[in-house]
Amino acid sequence: MDIREIQNLIKFVAKSGATEVKLEMDDFKITIKTTVDSGQPEITYLQHAPVAPVAAPAAAAPVAAAAPAAPAAPAAAADSDSKYITIKSPIIGTFYRKPSPDKAPYVEVGASIKKGDVLCVIEAMKLFNEIESEHGGKIVKILVDDMSPVEFDQPLFLIDPA
Repeated sequence: MDIREIQNLIKFVAKSGATEVKLEMDDFKITIKTTVDSGQPEITYLQHAPVAPVAAPAAAAPVAAAAPAAPAAPAAAADSDSKYITIKSPIIGTFYRKPSPDKAPYVEVGASIKKGDVLCVIEAMKLFNEIESEHGGKIVKILVDDMSPVEFDQPLFLIDPA
């Protein structure tokens, strides 16, 4: 990736409204952080990832021993969240919690909802799509920040069906 492509990526991220984007390729990593306040400067980090040398067999053993410990923490979090229903994004776009900037959010943490209630809006190609709940319950957690880009099937909300 040359400097012109990096500059175009920075401009695209600034226009998209995203606050942070990370891009990892085989030989480098780029993190672009922006702020909504125009008084703050844009911060761009460019980090070249070193090419990994072939590890000696003795060095591979400690790395392999450390690897099983890392998945234990996400597994514990997944077990505690397993009783909740996850509402996922049906499309790619920009996530909005409010119908317009001067209105209140559709839902807050702790709000009781029923099937068919609008939870958020996702903008895709200048069309605002209302995302409705397919389940009733109580909002436990909102997993995405307002005005953030979301991917297809990305978790948006956790709902306690009880």
